[in-house]
Amino acid sequence: MKNLIIIACLAIGFNTFAQNDKQAETLLDEVSTKIKNYENISLDFKYELNNISENISQETRGDVVIASDKYKLNILGITRIFDGKTLYTISPEDEEVTISTDNTEDESTITPSKMLSFYEDGYSYKMDIVQNVKGRKIQYVKLTPMDTNSEIKHVLLGVDATTKHIYNLIEVGKNGTKTTLTVNSFKTDQPISKTLFTFDKSKYSDYFINNID
Repeated sequence: MKNLIIIACLAIGFNTFAQNDKQAETLLDEVSTKIKNYENISLDFKYELNNISENISQETRGDVVIASDKYKLNILGITRIFDGKTLYTISPEDEEVTISTDNTEDESTITPSKMLSFYEDGYSYKMDIVQNVKGRKIQYVKLTPMDTNSEIKHVLLGVDATTKHIYNLIEVGKNGTKTTLTVNSFKTDQPISKTLFTFDKSKYSDYFINNID
């Protein structure tokens, strides 16, 4: 799911700060501080992908639980579990489990563990429009990749001005593809099972295990 869920560490260097809007920098710092203080985050979200020229329109819902660099994601009937070292992709339709190490060097794939802080590195940013969404003040920050070869044209990150939580993210590709992730439910520090991020092979004895490493 290329460029699906954007959540990567806020550690932009001094030289990067010099190129950015001070107000936007302050707001993103507040978002980062909030996120780093949570033990875990549970999200329910809506995912939309549209490309008018290619006549592509897709909408689905999903949920994810994130704790540090671990996560469990459910979307499009597939479950992805990352235990901090290994990624397990479980497809009931295909009765297959794919096992691999997480490729963090592939910047075109934004994983759930990066979703709430991807903007820390590699983007310049500035304040954009403010919208009222069902009584909530949503302040947008426009992020532009510093890499001119990036497939991303720009990203609009919507932040709830009161809670400093991410409301939505709109990514516009140079090929005309628009990807929108809207957070329907944002819960923090929920009681979660100690085995939530553990893959239990015994539950998938009838599945084909595809270890690609």
